[in-house]
Amino acid sequence: MTRIGDPMTDAPLVIGSDLAAPIAWRGGTSISRLQFIADATALAERLPANGTMLNLSTDRYRFAVGLAAALLRGQSSLLPPNHLADTVARLRARFADAFVLVEAGGDDHGLPAIAHAEVAASSAGLDHIPTIDADLVAAYVLTSGSTGDPVPHGKPWGLLVLNARAEATRLASFLGRSDLSGIALVATVPPQHMYGFESSVLLAMLGGAAFDAGRPFFPADIASALSRLPAPRLLVTTPFHLKTLLDAALPLPPLALVVCATAPLSPQQAARAESQLGAPLVEIYGCTEAGQVATRRTTAGPEWRTFDGLRVDGDDDSVIVSGGHVAEPTPLADVLEVTGEQTFRLLGRANDLVNIGGKRSSIGHLNFHLNSIDGVVDGSFWMPPESDDAGIVRLVAFVVAPGVSRERIVAALRERVDATFVPRRVVHVDALPREATGKITVAALAGLAAKTLLSPIAIRLGGRRP
Repeated sequence: MTRIGDPMTDAPLVIGSDLAAPIAWRGGTSISRLQFIADATALAERLPANGTMLNLSTDRYRFAVGLAAALLRGQSSLLPPNHLADTVARLRARFADAFVLVEAGGDDHGLPAIAHAEVAASSAGLDHIPTIDADLVAAYVLTSGSTGDPVPHGKPWGLLVLNARAEATRLASFLGRSDLSGIALVATVPPQHMYGFESSVLLAMLGGAAFDAGRPFFPADIASALSRLPAPRLLVTTPFHLKTLLDAALPLPPLALVVCATAPLSPQQAARAESQLGAPLVEIYGCTEAGQVATRRTTAGPEWRTFDGLRVDGDDDSVIVSGGHVAEPTPLADVLEVTGEQTFRLLGRANDLVNIGGKRSSIGHLNFHLNSIDGVVDGSFWMPPESDDAGIVRLVAFVVAPGVSRERIVAALRERVDATFVPRRVVHVDALPREATGKITVAALAGLAAKTLLSPIAIRLGGRRP
């Protein structure tokens, strides 16, 4: 077996000698690794001879089949941050040879389209695991830059194999196991997102686990998906989905492990999750550019430990990660306190820090305290781009908090954060514009501000309509 850090010429499409073992579950029925290979092989035969696949499959199994089919064809897949028509139009301009993979009846967005087959392919005659050129760029993971144009980050298949094996080994260690064979997972994150891609699709293809084909969003749907799977069960989620699940307090089947990412949890949140769900909670730290970098069991302390083969160098806002599945030394867009070659503490995102009156905090830190207030269902701070009449930038807090007054929220924040960061404006809204991962972009908050802070009069009234 190839070890982390060893060069590869070819890498397996899936791992596991038992092709009858499940790679996915749908509606409580397992789908074997052999069937997966058959479905991917059949789809590959229908793909164009050349081109780049825009994989818009929402079903996680079909997404994985599309990824594998493109690999078998020697093609790359585009993993967009969303399925909006504007995003697809920008991708068409950047990737002239793009074609789209859709589910039956899906929107082709004006691109040459291939639809998934409605019936399973025959697996007759298949008895081996195909290998893929390790240097093939398997996926372009796309993020939205400051201009709104999708920024592609190419991920060679061989490095993704190392990535997935490193994660599988680490998560198995938290379970006291040597591997993840037999683990069934539910993920609330889209497969096109780097975290969802690594920690559900690749964790099954290359880590031995098997994922549920759906992407449940609401607590009842998460509970239902988990109940359809056999033990041991793993939940892959985000802080937003985790909070709504805990608040719903629904009965859940026993969990073996909870994995969380996209924003750091507080020790209090992690302790609540472990107590309520009865399973250890592990956070993953990473970024699109480098992929997943480190884990921590939050209740055990604030220190993160890198995956095997990775190291961090530097300090503060100039930290580089290198080795392992990271092709070249990559800067991290966060403020870190490096405590060793493989350990660090996360202090905040470099682009998340706010400096008001010479005092510094992070939006993430402020959001944690805002969402800790009793009665606040959801909330987020926003830094306006311009100062007020006195030349001072004043933070705004958007909240989903039925029945909780502005005055009560401000009073609670005064007990939790420095007075400099207590917002003058607390704006009640019906919902925050969160993406499928639970994140809120700066652009989305600016759009919300444009809709709710209607005029200078409204601003002076604390966000209330005059």
